[in-house]
Amino acid sequence: MSRILIIEDEQSIAELERDYLEISGYEVDIENSGDKGLQVALSTEYDLIILDLMLPKIDGFEICRRIRSEKDIPILMVSAKKEDIDKIRGLGLGADDYMIKPFSPSELVARVKAHLARYERLMGRREARNDEVRIRGLMIDKTARRVFVNEREVVFTTKEFDLLTHLAMNPNRVYSKEQLFDLLWGMDAMGEIATVTVHIRKLREKIEQDPSNPQYIETIWGAGYRFRI
Repeated sequence: MSRILIIEDEQSIAELERDYLEISGYEVDIENSGDKGLQVALSTEYDLIILDLMLPKIDGFEICRRIRSEKDIPILMVSAKKEDIDKIRGLGLGADDYMIKPFSPSELVARVKAHLARYERLMGRREARNDEVRIRGLMIDKTARRVFVNEREVVFTTKEFDLLTHLAMNPNRVYSKEQLFDLLWGMDAMGEIATVTVHIRKLREKIEQDPSNPQYIETIWGAGYRFRI
């Protein structure tokens, strides 16, 4: 049974989310304040975290940053704030998804299932031998979900790792932002193109010697991105 933590200060919303998730077979805990939510998230093993943006004590941005620095699990950020800058900031800090309130509980459950299934599948837990991708100074260990750049390990978020792995396994192929969002997030990409842009920028910062002159992930103007070998 997958275990989920909801960090949400509106108790009625948190309980509604919990009820729908428990009906779907998940074990769910709730924390209503940012400081306690962060403490529990870091000290307890969870498979996914649903994180509200506006919280007392510590806001969702800081909580996301702190969790992501220590754990590689899916983080689903929820907020009533619709501005693109908030989405970009949340995704840039390592959130795997961003949902705008109000949303239907059934959509939340669907997204939770999608993220957990994708994470489980990409973890490669059933593989007996490590599956690796090596391109010049870059080594991606798909089984252990570890990345090394010139023999130095670099930490990636769940979606950053998934995106890098997909591009590296399909070199010299151009993908549009819409294609990448649909492939990696598995949902309608309309209005969420900033998600891909943010993740590509993060990848370049972590694997490129000079992110402004990328040698791995190229921008094909008017078309999308290509992983060059």
